[in-house]
Amino acid sequence: MYKKTTLKNGLRIITVPQKETQTATVLILVKTGSKYETKEISGISHFLEHMLFKGTEKRKGPLAVAEELDSVGGEFNAFTGEEYTGYYAKVNHLYFDIALDWVSDIFLNSKIPSKEMIKEKGVIIEEINMYKDNPMMYIGDLWKKVLYGDQPAGWDIAGTKETVLKIERKDIKKYIDSQYTPSNTIVCVAGKINEEEVIKKVNKYFAQIKDNNPREKVKVIEEQKEPQIEIIYKDINQTNLALGVRGYSMSHNNKFTMDVMAVILGGMMSSRMFSEVREKLGAAYYVRTYNNTDPDTGSLVTLAGVENSKIHKVIETILKEYLKLTKKEVSIKELKKAKEYLKGKIVLRMESSDAQASFYGTQELLKNEIISLEEVFKRIDKVTANDIMNVAKDIFKNDKLNLAIIGPFKNKKDFNLKI
Repeated sequence: MYKKTTLKNGLRIITVPQKETQTATVLILVKTGSKYETKEISGISHFLEHMLFKGTEKRKGPLAVAEELDSVGGEFNAFTGEEYTGYYAKVNHLYFDIALDWVSDIFLNSKIPSKEMIKEKGVIIEEINMYKDNPMMYIGDLWKKVLYGDQPAGWDIAGTKETVLKIERKDIKKYIDSQYTPSNTIVCVAGKINEEEVIKKVNKYFAQIKDNNPREKVKVIEEQKEPQIEIIYKDINQTNLALGVRGYSMSHNNKFTMDVMAVILGGMMSSRMFSEVREKLGAAYYVRTYNNTDPDTGSLVTLAGVENSKIHKVIETILKEYLKLTKKEVSIKELKKAKEYLKGKIVLRMESSDAQASFYGTQELLKNEIISLEEVFKRIDKVTANDIMNVAKDIFKNDKLNLAIIGPFKNKKDFNLKI
């Protein structure tokens, strides 16, 4: 069971005690990411995430920041997405105080040295190059571009080489003052902890931070009247593709129906896409289907890396599987298997303290409400075959189809998208 505590300045603390673990995780989540940026500072959320590891008054320099948790075998990192940014440390519970002091220090007291910014720009540009040189990694970014185009929801989280090079220290300081505020932040602590002591200690670190009015994100524009295709030409032996449709947000009634549907289509090794594309056609090593949900957007997409000569056959096969769901209800056996797979994966994942922190923290941050694991399972169990067919009929339409391709192709007219 979790507990939510709100400080006077608006900062929320989520505590999740776990008796059965020997670890503790401190996770700080900030409700800001690439969707909150303007074009001039595209990539600043990600840049700032990097810079918080460059040193504080207490931990002078990147080596000192890394060394302390390395010395106790801790795991630590950060991440940036469209909706939020996170910083965490996971340790043996005996070292909880070190983890809390470390995470709060880099979050509250990082110096953002100008000389480190210059070096880190090179690091981030190489990170951008790495993604663009790896089609399997970059196809997800191209998928977003197909859906949302030239607006924050369609931009790369890391920004572009041009925007990264233009970001200055004053831009980052301004962004921190605007976005890294108590009311925009959640400190989530999970694992083998003393709940009362944790709340007191977090309060000690964060109580004096002054709040501000954070910038709101730009509303996502979704306009589509016909199938959309984006192609990046690359002379390679394998074509990576993302083929799917617009879906629903994370708060929509159909969210859990879509989760189950994605598992049936391509979420497991006995799924329809795996069977048809990999086992029968022998056309791909990896093929999987995801239901992506955000507070304001959603999509269902099948990703695959396929033999170049079989690209059209694979697209035809994926579309055929989408169409099947609109024509015939899934069997009771297949539906039960998908539900139990989904619940089983959640149970396995939730054994760790970092997953517990993320599960409760992200719900509170993005939805301002938390539903329990038991309630999640109830909603999964409530999904019926008729629900899946109704949702399939709603989303699998020609005017919602989108395709992203990275491979040795140039002409969009060579690909006819039609269910």
